[in-house]
Amino acid sequence: MIIIGDKLVPFEEMTYIKNIENIKDSKANSIVMFNYDEKMLKYAYENELSSAVIVTSITEAIYCNSLNVKYIISEKHLAIQIQKIADNYMYDSKNLVIINSNEEFEHIAKDEIDGVIYRELIK
Repeated sequence: MIIIGDKLVPFEEMTYIKNIENIKDSKANSIVMFNYDEKMLKYAYENELSSAVIVTSITEAIYCNSLNVKYIISEKHLAIQIQKIADNYMYDSKNLVIINSNEEFEHIAKDEIDGVIYRELIK
């Protein structure tokens, strides 16, 4: 299980951005994280940026995987659905569910979701 945002487990640095211009403010080699936006998704793909995208639908998740997003992030109800599709189509992107605390690990593991990301990282 991938764990992003826990104090005990080291993780890759992520920078939340709201628009393409914010990419300039992100640290080199960090993962840019943003809410699903077709322009930003296309920009990240064309510039080979490592990205994490917060999605609200299966369609958005499909586009993210097709455009080489590293992490697809969603709430639990959607993450469960995305994981079934990701397993069937052997997605390269990893599916992360948004959590509030490590007390949720066991439930997420039982749902066989790729990993978790703490809500506090998503601003």
